[in-house]
Amino acid sequence: MGQIDDLANRYVDEWAPLNPTGATFIGVPGHDRELDDLSPEGFAAQAELTRRTLAELDPLDPGSESEHVAKDAMQERLGLELARLDSGDVASGLNVIASPLHGLRMVFDLMPTQGEEAVADISARLAGFPRALEQYRRTLLEEAARGNVSARVQMVEVAEQCDAWTDPARDNFFHRLADGLGAEGTLGAELRRNAAAATAATAGFGAFLRGELAPLGREKQAAGPELYARASQYFLGARVDQQETYEWGFAELARLEQEMRVVAAEIAGPGASVDEAVARLDADPARRIAGKEAFRDWMQALADKAVSELDGTHFDIPAPVRTIECCLAPTSDGGIYYTAPSEDFSRPGRMWWAVPEGQKQFSTWREVTTVYHEGVPGHYLQIGQTIYRAELLNRWQRLLCFCSGHSEGWALYAERLMDDLGYLSDPGDRLGMLDGQALRASRVIVDIGMHLELQIPRDNPFGFHPGERWTPELGWEFLRAHTRMNDEVLRFEWKRYLGWPGQAPSYKVGERIWLQARADAQARRGGDFDLKVFHRQALDLGALGLDPLRKALDRL
Repeated sequence: MGQIDDLANRYVDEWAPLNPTGATFIGVPGHDRELDDLSPEGFAAQAELTRRTLAELDPLDPGSESEHVAKDAMQERLGLELARLDSGDVASGLNVIASPLHGLRMVFDLMPTQGEEAVADISARLAGFPRALEQYRRTLLEEAARGNVSARVQMVEVAEQCDAWTDPARDNFFHRLADGLGAEGTLGAELRRNAAAATAATAGFGAFLRGELAPLGREKQAAGPELYARASQYFLGARVDQQETYEWGFAELARLEQEMRVVAAEIAGPGASVDEAVARLDADPARRIAGKEAFRDWMQALADKAVSELDGTHFDIPAPVRTIECCLAPTSDGGIYYTAPSEDFSRPGRMWWAVPEGQKQFSTWREVTTVYHEGVPGHYLQIGQTIYRAELLNRWQRLLCFCSGHSEGWALYAERLMDDLGYLSDPGDRLGMLDGQALRASRVIVDIGMHLELQIPRDNPFGFHPGERWTPELGWEFLRAHTRMNDEVLRFEWKRYLGWPGQAPSYKVGERIWLQARADAQARRGGDFDLKVFHRQALDLGALGLDPLRKALDRL
C-alpha cells in the first residue's frame, strides 16, 4: 500500500467523527450514539478536512495503476465536493429526498435494534435530535442571509414530510420506533421520552420551515445555469453539453416509445396502444399483488433468484455479496432506494420502498426491472463488490467514493443487460423495463428543461407545446403523458427533480456513458472482447466519476 492509499484511509478515519450518521450508513463502528454537527462550524470542519486532504494528495506520485485510479478518483470527487461546500450548495440544499434532515431520519433504519446497547444508542441519537435540528436551523438562516436558499416550494414540501413523520395517525416515526424496540424499565422510559423530544423537534422544524425559512426561499424552482452546471458535473463526474444532452433526451424517448408500441402489440394485439397494453396488464390478476408485505416478499424472492442464476455464469459474485434484504421503509414518502452493506457485511445491502399512503395494490410487471436495478446485477452487485474488494481498493474507494452517474448509470445499464440476457422475455416485464427507461429519458428532458428554462423544440417528436418555455407545470404534464406510474409516486418523482437539480438525468446519461465505454472496449479488443471480463474489470475499479472511469478503462 502506497502513500495515496494511506492518505485515503486516514481520510476515512478523520471523516467519520465529523459525519457520525454517515459512519453508520457505511458501517464504520464507534459513532452510533452521535449525530452530525449541522452548524455552520460543522460544515466548515468538513470543508477544511477536504481542502487539507486535496493539498496533501496533489504532490503524491502514484506507485501503481491502482493508486493512479485512486488519485484520479479522489481529486475529481473531493474537488467537486469542496466546490459545493464552498459555494453553500451543501449547507443550503433542502429538498424532498436529500438533505441533512433526511439523513438524520434515515439513519435509524440502519441501526442495530437487538440488545440493551443497541437500544441505548438509538435513545442517545433521539436525544440529540433537538440540538441537531437547532444547529441546522442556524445554518439554513445564515446561508439564506448570504443568498444561498432552496426553492420555497421545496421548503413547504419538506415541512409536510415533517408533519407525516410526527402525526400519530400517519407515519408517527419516532414513537413507533421506540415502541417497536420493546424496552422496559429506566431505559424504556428514557427511550420514550427521547422519542417524544425528537417528535417535538421535528414538528417544530416543520413549523420553522413554513413560517421562517419559506418566506426567504427562492420563488423560482429553476436552479439556473451556474448552480445546474455544478450539480450536473457533481452527479455525473463528467462535463456534458447540456443542450446536446437535452436534444438527445427527446430522440431517446422517441426511440423507446417506438419500442414500447411494438411490445404493446404483442400484449394486446396488432394496433394496440401502449395504454391499452398497460390496462390489460393491470387487469391481469396474475400480475397483481395485494398488500405491501406480500409485495416485499415477491421482491425478495426475485432478488434471490437473480443472485443464484447470475453467480458463476455472467458474474462471479463473492459469498458475502449474495445476501440482499428487501425492506419496507417506515415512512410513506414514495421513494425507492438502496442502502449499502456495512464494511464487515454484518449488515447486508438492502433495497427499500417507502410505500405511498393509500397504495394497496402493486403491479409486478412494472417492478421486475426495479428489482434488477436495485439488486443484482444493479446497485447491490456494484456497491457490494466494491466494499468487498479490500485487496484492490483503499477504504475511501470502498466506503466513501460515490458518483450518481456511475452508480445509477450502471443500474440502468444492468436493467438493459438483463433484457439482453433473456430475463425480460415476458412482454409485460419488458414493457415495464421500457417504461422505466422512458421515465429516465423523460426526466433528462424535464430536468434540464425546467432548471435552465429552455425552449421546447418547435420540431419535438411529440408535438408538445412547441416553442414554449419549460415551467414546473409543463414538466408535470410531460411526465404524465410519457410515463405510466401512479400519480402518487410520479408526483414525488416530479417534486424530487425540482428540488435536486442535475441528479435525475444522471441515470440515463450515466447509462449512455457506460454503453459508450463498453463499445470503446469492444472496438479496442475486437474478437478478444469478453463481456464478463469487461464487467469484472470495470467493477474492480470501484466507484469513479464517469470521466475518470473512461480514462481508467482506456488504460486497461
